[in-house]
Amino acid sequence: MIQHNDKIYVAGHRGLVGSAIVRNLESKGYTNIIGRTHSELDLMDQATVREFFDTEKPDVVVLAAARVGGINANNTAPAQFAYENMQIQCNVINESHLHNVKKLLFLGSTCIYPRMAPQPIPEDALLTGPLEETNEAYAIAKISGLKMCQFYKRQYGDDYISCMPTNLYGPHDNYDLKGSHVLPAMIRKFHEAKVNGTDTVELWGTGTPLREFLYVDDMADACVFLLENYNGEQHVNIGTGKEVTIAQLADIIKKEVGFGGEIIWNKDMPDGTPRKLTDVSKLHGLGWTHRIELEEGVHLAYEWFKENVDSARM
Repeated sequence: MIQHNDKIYVAGHRGLVGSAIVRNLESKGYTNIIGRTHSELDLMDQATVREFFDTEKPDVVVLAAARVGGINANNTAPAQFAYENMQIQCNVINESHLHNVKKLLFLGSTCIYPRMAPQPIPEDALLTGPLEETNEAYAIAKISGLKMCQFYKRQYGDDYISCMPTNLYGPHDNYDLKGSHVLPAMIRKFHEAKVNGTDTVELWGTGTPLREFLYVDDMADACVFLLENYNGEQHVNIGTGKEVTIAQLADIIKKEVGFGGEIIWNKDMPDGTPRKLTDVSKLHGLGWTHRIELEEGVHLAYEWFKENVDSARM
């Protein structure tokens, strides 16, 4: 069990995922949380990571640091996505073992599952079929990370667990259109069209793929719940168990932003996986369920974006 006075290192503490986990830990009385920016600690540098663990000696590690991005970013830089993520994971997981970290949580992504996985996707669908080509490099890196956690547990008895969140959104998301995911990209496109008085917004694909979206503060609550209550070898899906089409998502965001123009679907651009819904029965069986529904979450995300519009678009 983790304790409220444990030193908890959150790798990626300023990102969408890491910052939400820090907020949740603080709200639950964890007082000794540490983090480092990339300029302070390059997680791809093994010697630097070892020096950090030598000095700080964390009791608990949350590995939320990763190179992430949407379809365009994954398609254009697959080698970078594979190399950087695997390097980060190898360094942090192995140094955690060498420094007797008592609990580690590795955060993956539901893109680890086969493109044509059964729906909703159970945890045991992993490695049962080919991956979606548009995010294959990232998926392979994340699979290697969760397998490392399993292998360190199996060989050494380390209490390392993994969770696979579905599509996330919320405060501190990436709104750069060259690398953002679908929901924040839509928020920015609709907002800028409204501000600029543009009559149309172009979106990628057909609008037909089905996706599940989880507000990041719900994800963080699930992560802390798992840290406190779970020590199994199998990874755990984190999601809502609910899905919408990309077109339905666009309508929700369009309404929230107040954009009155027309949506143009660019069908020459890729859709990605046709459907991706997680089976969250394992997490529900452990005693956790989400609280924030999509419409409320989009409202919260858009309010944050408007308050941080200049920095959010970088």
